[in-house]
Amino acid sequence: MALRFFVGILGGSFVPCQVWSTGFFDKNVVGTANALTGGFGNAGGGITYFLMPAIFDSLVANQGLTPHVAWRVTFIVPFICITVTAIAMLVLCPDTPTGKWSQRHLAVQQNLASHGISGAVVDVPGELADKATTGTDSPSDSSEKKLGFEAVEPKQIGSFAHEAQIGEQQMLDTARGEVVVKPTFREALPVIFSPQTLVQGGAYFCSFGGELAINSILGSYYQKNFPTLGQTGTGNWAAMFGLLNVVFRPLGGVVSDLIYPSTGVWGKKMWIHGVAVITGVFLIAIGISNPHDQNTMFG
Repeated sequence: MALRFFVGILGGSFVPCQVWSTGFFDKNVVGTANALTGGFGNAGGGITYFLMPAIFDSLVANQGLTPHVAWRVTFIVPFICITVTAIAMLVLCPDTPTGKWSQRHLAVQQNLASHGISGAVVDVPGELADKATTGTDSPSDSSEKKLGFEAVEPKQIGSFAHEAQIGEQQMLDTARGEVVVKPTFREALPVIFSPQTLVQGGAYFCSFGGELAINSILGSYYQKNFPTLGQTGTGNWAAMFGLLNVVFRPLGGVVSDLIYPSTGVWGKKMWIHGVAVITGVFLIAIGISNPHDQNTMFG
């Protein structure tokens, strides 16, 4: 029970990874970026099926450990990998594209200054769940609370050859959307239970949640239906399912980014739900047929 608890905590690291990755890329390519990071992350389920049985077999055959002890010792390997990765991220990886999280507003101020506008960070009125209004005096939007910027001096500062061809107010409006402020729990609740969040959560529940459930049982399922393969053989075949993420999850993100310019967000929604329905049909077909012949199952 304790082991499952900590494995679940580690699995939860997938979510902040996706949020972190999203902050580094523009909306036109963020689908591909997130799909790559998510795909390689999910592929760990396939690599595990390759490595863990091989390590287990080596400990039993070469080190003389009993199976009862060997499977426990095997977990030292992922522990080392996770620890090294965590330390490397803390030491080597920036919080945001512009550096430290606590200094994220400074880069925006520098960008404003480089175009001849002196700006200062101010609190934006309103809350996370407030609806956006028209005009330039309301910087809040329906998805995230921001820090705003106001011009403290209306004059231009010096001469700037690379000044943007947009007005001062447009620059300030753009700057308002650059610095994200952590919402309070009360502000986050309406977003958590909004239709958009629930639909996206449902899609993940059926796709990523279904994949995790399949990954956890696939080796045992193959061993039951194809006992001649043995533990290592069934593990290798189960690994194939997880390793498909290396190709097909990034492919889904690429397709999503390709259809976005012409269809907008609705195109991405239809793509996600269409692929989910097709996947569900195949899973139901496999469950009903429950093949015991390797040629039928693997081709």
